[in-house]
Parts: sequence; structure tokens; C-alpha cells
Amino acid sequence: MVQLHPQPRGMKALCFLIAFFTFTICSLTLLMAQPEGKEKKEKGKDKGKGNKPPSGLLKPSMSDTIKANIYADNWFIMYINGKLTAVDSIDFIPHNVVSVDILPEYPMTIAVMAKDNADPKTGMEYGTHIGDGGFILKFADGTVTSSSWKAKSFFKGPLNSDTQNPKVQHDPIPDDWFKIDFDDSKWKNATEYTEERVNPKEPFYKADFKGAKWIWTEDLDLDNTVIFRHKVEKEGWKPRWNTKPNIDISGALPWRNEK
Repeated sequence: MVQLHPQPRGMKALCFLIAFFTFTICSLTLLMAQPEGKEKKEKGKDKGKGNKPPSGLLKPSMSDTIKANIYADNWFIMYINGKLTAVDSIDFIPHNVVSVDILPEYPMTIAVMAKDNADPKTGMEYGTHIGDGGFILKFADGTVTSSSWKAKSFFKGPLNSDTQNPKVQHDPIPDDWFKIDFDDSKWKNATEYTEERVNPKEPFYKADFKGAKWIWTEDLDLDNTVIFRHKVEKEGWKPRWNTKPNIDISGALPWRNEK
């Protein structure tokens, strides 16, 4: 006769726990394998494709943009067609190249304010040193700086290069200097300078400025704040897109009010 020996109480508890955890794991596995709900599927269906514009509207794409390379000794701010487009992120040194993508629309009016490092009271840097400026720009559409650009100085000094008794001249900067319809007809053309005269630093040689010229006013040393303007024409050009921005950035420009 075979005798049945009852299992110890501890063994029964162990078997119960094993069965419970096995059941729990299998249930979770089945739940995770269930197909996602219709609402969740539809939500992620077009992920990464962006919102489709209404019928008939065409959006610009990155293939419509062009690369812009800008180098200023020492700082610049640039507007295109009256809109703020680029600001030098470093106001003094190290010298840097600013490269941005822009969406061109022709005719294209470029307005740039460039500043050489200079004390507003003496016109000098590093105490008693007279610095020099320089500006160069190239767009991938072939737009480059040259003597065809307009240039005007609004801060000059030290007058007569007098470092012992420095004096400066500040002319008021027009509020609308960056606008498309600003009248620069009485301004002189920019003066071209050689690379050796401006003496750019290493970042200049790592960017594409082929065909562009270094420009400033007639006085590279004493003119410390210069505004450049240039208009680019492209006959027959029409935008591929028909959408226009609705964004209002006037509140982000505290130094002026856009109208």
C-alpha cells in the first residue's frame, strides 16, 4: 500500500505564490500584446509629417532657403526686407562667422549695422589703442559685399587720431535705417579693403566667402559704427509658395516698435 504524505505547509505556500506570479505575468503579457485603440493609432498616424496646409496653400521648404555667411569686426545686426534676420552672438572677441539659413524674397533689401569695438567717449579700445573695422558677407544666391553697397558712418573717433586728447563725433542714427523704403541715395558707396588690411581671424578661413569683398567706409580705423545698405534684384522671380506669416514679433524687439 502506498502511503500519501501531506505536503508541508511551507511548500503549499510556495506553490501558491509561484502560480500567482505566473498568472499575473501572463495577463500583463496578453494586455501589452493587444492592438492599440483606433484613437491612439490615428493620433500618431502622421507623426513627423507636420500639419497639412489647407487645399491650395503652398508652404516654403528648406530647399527654398539659402545659406548666409557673415563676418564683422567686431559686431553686426542685419535686416532683410525690413525684418530682423541675424544678430552677431558675440559682441567683441573671439571673432566669429555667423551662418544662418534665410528665405529670400526679391527684390531683397539688405540693411546691416556694423560696429567696431570702441569706447563711445574716446573712440578707442584697450585704453589708448585705435582699432579697425571690417565687414564681409556672402549669400548662396551669389549676393556678396562690394563697393556697390552703400555705407555711412555714425560714430567717428578719436578725431584726427588724437589719442592724447580724444574727441568723438556721434551722428543720430535714423529710426528707419533698416526699412525697405529708407532713402540712402545720398550715401557714398562702400570702400573695399584687402584681406591683409583687415586681418581676419581663423573662423573666416573656414567659411565660404569666395567672391565677397571686405568693406567699410573710407576710414577703416576711425569710423566705428557703420550702416550698410544694398538691394538685390532678380528679374522674373516669383515665390514658389503662397503662404504669409501671421506671427507678430514686435514685442520681442524692445528697442523699437514695429508698425
